[in-house]
Amino acid sequence: MIVALGALGMTSLVTEASGVVPKSASYVAPAHHRGGAIKFLTIPALRQARAHHVARLSSRLHRASTNDLIAQGGVNGVETVVGTPKVYLVYWGTQWGTESTAGTYPTFSGDPQGMAPRLEAMLAGLGTNAEKWSGVMTQYCDGVALGTVTCAASATHISYPSSSVLAGVWYDNSAAAPSNATGHQLAAEAVAAASHFGNLTSASNRNVQYVVVSPTGTHPDGFNTPSGNFCAYHDYNGDSTLSGGGAVASSVGDVAFTNLPYVPDMGASCGANYVNAGSAGALDGVTIVEGHEYAETLTDMYPAGGWVASNGYETGDLCAWVGTGGTGGAQNVTFATGSFAMQGTWSNATGACAIAGPTIANGNSFSLSTSPSSATVLPGGSTSTTVSSTVTSGSTQTVNLSVSGLPAGVQATFGSPSISAGSSTNVTFASTSTTTPGTYVLTITGAGATSSATTTFTLTVQGPSDFSLTPSVTSGSVSAGTSTSVTLLTSTTSGSPETIGLSASVASGVTASISPSSVTSGTSATMTLSTTSSTTPGNYVVTVTGTAPSGIHTATFTLQVTAPVSNTFSMSVSPSSGSTRAGRSVSTTLSTTVVTGSAQAISLSSSGAPRGVSVVFAKNPLTAGGSETVTFRVARGTPVGSAVISLKGTSSSFSTSTSYTLSY
Repeated sequence: MIVALGALGMTSLVTEASGVVPKSASYVAPAHHRGGAIKFLTIPALRQARAHHVARLSSRLHRASTNDLIAQGGVNGVETVVGTPKVYLVYWGTQWGTESTAGTYPTFSGDPQGMAPRLEAMLAGLGTNAEKWSGVMTQYCDGVALGTVTCAASATHISYPSSSVLAGVWYDNSAAAPSNATGHQLAAEAVAAASHFGNLTSASNRNVQYVVVSPTGTHPDGFNTPSGNFCAYHDYNGDSTLSGGGAVASSVGDVAFTNLPYVPDMGASCGANYVNAGSAGALDGVTIVEGHEYAETLTDMYPAGGWVASNGYETGDLCAWVGTGGTGGAQNVTFATGSFAMQGTWSNATGACAIAGPTIANGNSFSLSTSPSSATVLPGGSTSTTVSSTVTSGSTQTVNLSVSGLPAGVQATFGSPSISAGSSTNVTFASTSTTTPGTYVLTITGAGATSSATTTFTLTVQGPSDFSLTPSVTSGSVSAGTSTSVTLLTSTTSGSPETIGLSASVASGVTASISPSSVTSGTSATMTLSTTSSTTPGNYVVTVTGTAPSGIHTATFTLQVTAPVSNTFSMSVSPSSGSTRAGRSVSTTLSTTVVTGSAQAISLSSSGAPRGVSVVFAKNPLTAGGSETVTFRVARGTPVGSAVISLKGTSSSFSTSTSYTLSY
């Protein structure tokens, strides 16, 4: 990101004469260096800054190379991206309008210049068509001492893209983007994006950058305002000097992000037609600016702990707006996804800007992964995963495996604690009955002779299994000599589903039966309560008991028995449950039986059907002693669920009901 050099002090150049910046004299922050973010200046602003810089410092230039990039020792141990680089695009705010797809890439009705698909195509093309623009960055490395200028062959170099750099696109239209977003708000949006894409650990964000793209007409952190003469910048959420509130706390680790405004709003000041004339160059600035920030995030992931020159410039800053063509000027670079205007980046190897460079492969290095990457166990249980290693450069080496982050009571056992890079082994995690329930992110480390790698495994230890038992209704009424049914509902309240044995007890005069008598927690059963004509009217409390390995739970149901009615009947359905899906239906047979007296006309009704579910009776009314089909229809668009639907029959002197459990 280009900086105004008028504020540079002379100390930084003097201490750089040897090519090494001592710890006590890191580079002096320029005027446009706000904390970690070094802003990529517009063309007019850069010309003014450079003129002032040359006027003040020309007498010193012959004494030292102010351009060499120098390792700054890292922020939280990080200097550069080291694995396959990944970029996630975040289109922030409802101002982007309606999202649609033109060919491969998302487009937006609120994108008048077509910035989005051009940006996506450029990022998707990095590392394709044997392009050498990405090769320039591979000369820089991570984990080296402060003051390093040249990386050893054995160092961990920035990787050439081995898979699509564009890892995902998110249209965050939950609200409008702020008209004048602060750096703090931009960082918070990047942290939200990490959660959206499931990058929930420091390890998963280690080689990732989030590009927060603001909509046209907005001014993120002062862009396109009298005091905001910049095109973009990159930073990270841990920068305590972020405007508008400082650092953004994060449970997902440090998150690198780019503030990418709507670059076409600045026209030629931010690169429109810099390489190509007419309509072909209208979006030159979009790819030049984002390519600039992408390269600088690779080489200085958490500014300014990576590779930075003594004058405060990063790899893109040294080569911004220096002209077109040649070996280091801005020009078209052809990827598999098209031809894009790109700027050169600084090469310590050649001491100049370069639009292309050789790919420097790492020494013997490897990566690790787990499959599956997560599992759940009960206290005292165990689970396994496969740890696989892949040679990413060089040749195979012996990898010694270890695990960190294990909670008390959990032991990890490798099938083989040492493997050859390129092979795999199993690791078993065994818990004890005393292991505290919770979710634990375990880090598996592979240590080789020349490099190391890590991966993660998420282990969830559940609490002890338990269940609940409740009737669908807590009371009901029948006349002596008739019966009724009640649905018994169970659920798994913790741990894993378990088998529950069901029984019921009630005073003499009422008979209780349950079908089925054994269920898995989370399913239901039907309890039928029957009386005789001699059952004494009154209230009968039915106690239902559920017995499972985890323990015993009880529930009660109160049955009110009234005096017998001369003409009574009973109702039942077969089957008593069924399932279907939205837009379809399922049926059952409703049967009635004359219990006392003579047959009467029965009016049928239903209750408990949720919105979107209709109950259709083939005949209504129905004569007691007869049967018919009842159909349950689920409308299109009805959310998935289940319901206990009561079917009621009413005659001139009596009523009773039965129930049907519908899953949809």
